[in-house]
Amino acid sequence: MLIGIVGGILQGMEAVYLCRHAGYTSMVIDKRKDAPALSLADRAEVCDILAEEGRARSLFSECDAVIPAVENLEVLEFLSRVVPECGTHLLFDIKSYKTSCSKEKSNELMARIGTPIPRPWPECGFPIIVKPSCQSGSIGVSAVNNEEERQRALRVIEKLGDTPIQQEFVSGKSVSIEVIGNGKTAKAYVTTEVVLDSNYDCKQIICEPRVLPEADEEQFIRIGKELGEGLGLNALMDVEAIFTKKGLRVLEIDARIPSQTPACICAATGINLLEELVCSKMGKETGKVPKKGYASYEHFIVRGSTLSTCGEKEFSHVQNPMYLEDFMGADEVITDYRNGAYECRFTVINRGDSYQDVVHKKKQFITNIMENLELEEFIDKSPDMI
Repeated sequence: MLIGIVGGILQGMEAVYLCRHAGYTSMVIDKRKDAPALSLADRAEVCDILAEEGRARSLFSECDAVIPAVENLEVLEFLSRVVPECGTHLLFDIKSYKTSCSKEKSNELMARIGTPIPRPWPECGFPIIVKPSCQSGSIGVSAVNNEEERQRALRVIEKLGDTPIQQEFVSGKSVSIEVIGNGKTAKAYVTTEVVLDSNYDCKQIICEPRVLPEADEEQFIRIGKELGEGLGLNALMDVEAIFTKKGLRVLEIDARIPSQTPACICAATGINLLEELVCSKMGKETGKVPKKGYASYEHFIVRGSTLSTCGEKEFSHVQNPMYLEDFMGADEVITDYRNGAYECRFTVINRGDSYQDVVHKKKQFITNIMENLELEEFIDKSPDMI
């Protein structure tokens, strides 16, 4: 089966990884010659699909399915129109995406169906999170402790040309769950823990059988299903939340292929969300039952004599990466490491029968990299407020 992947950065690399583990052939299409997923794919096509519609249609017609790995609305609308015209399955739902990419609209949905969310400002008091409505990841997001900082954060969002969302800063474990819908019903899959770096960017995903207590896990699955069905979701989305002392508080939804979490879920449980999505679009089921394994997915960067953890935005600058197995003590690695390089990046995926197994492999990888590259220092930073 040939899967066309439009977009070659973080989500594109994720889709290629999932294709590899599903036994699919991957074809990455990107207008940039240096898009990192191109070097990982079975087939690389440099093409500006908006400017080269005829060639794009020819490429889409070769595919069994196409999945967008971009967040450019013009591109997404183009794909939503053109891919079905080519007789090819589109693994995306533009209607759900347009709701989820607006935090205003998605908060309205969550309020309507009773999803637990952080309280709005000024009702909640400080500290708060100020974030833009329509940006992805941690772009424009500020942790705010007083009015001066709030005004500064609002100016940042004003420069982005976006609408500010101001909510209670909720503390606790950051978690995510993926949901696949067929337009009528939806299924929530596996909860993962999201670990942040000092810039509130994701540096690590942890998948294990008890990320949440059993009752809260059941609630999160129910929330994911309700949100998917409330959206009329006909594709894949993820739900991000904080597990506080008072329970789950949902932060946002994103109706597109996520980066990081699906690979970690695949490593830990054997459930491949791309395979699940393909089968859903074709009216089938994989019938797979998740195994109770453990896995970690983590980003690292070497710069000069220092090895440090880093967020996914830093890792996205990886150049011409390659996929390696059993490298420096790690199970799987995506890296642009080359002998003698002053700077290189690693995504490290480890699995095991216990979390201790996973941690042992991580420590072994760090030790081996430090020794082989003759590094002097390892740094692992976290946010000031958690």
